[in-house]
Amino acid sequence: MTTPDFIRELRADIGHRLLFLPGVTAVVLDDDGQVLLGRRADNGEWALIAGIPEPGEQPAEAAVREVYEETAVRCAAERVLLVHTGDPVRYPNGDRCQYLDITLRCRALGGEARVNDDESLEVGWFGPDALPPLREHELSRIKLALSDGPTWFEPAAVPAADD
Repeated sequence: MTTPDFIRELRADIGHRLLFLPGVTAVVLDDDGQVLLGRRADNGEWALIAGIPEPGEQPAEAAVREVYEETAVRCAAERVLLVHTGDPVRYPNGDRCQYLDITLRCRALGGEARVNDDESLEVGWFGPDALPPLREHELSRIKLALSDGPTWFEPAAVPAADD
């Protein structure tokens, strides 16, 4: 994932300390129910398309932008699937981040899926029953996109009642 300029500027001031950042993930489906995936250049793994919103950018706008930048596919965000804070991540350069991810189901509108930047080695459409190896959090997002269930979020602990 290419580091946005605003994060590079923050890193100049704070070094490798933990940054809590917004993130977006797009589960893009075509008219045949296939899922758009990219094989990441940084680790070689297949994954959903994801990125970081720019300051002031709406999550849906960021997801649509990221999908086009990485795959040349135009899409429309349809609904929020999931809101989740992931575990902290440490990158090879020592930077630490934790992401509040907003996953959106998106509908493909056009464009030929292809590698459109330096973040992916390959991109392609996959049927839900013919997915390449994916991490569990990718699979759970795809399952949410294919269902008509409600938006998922981690339930809050209920405080104990004062007697």
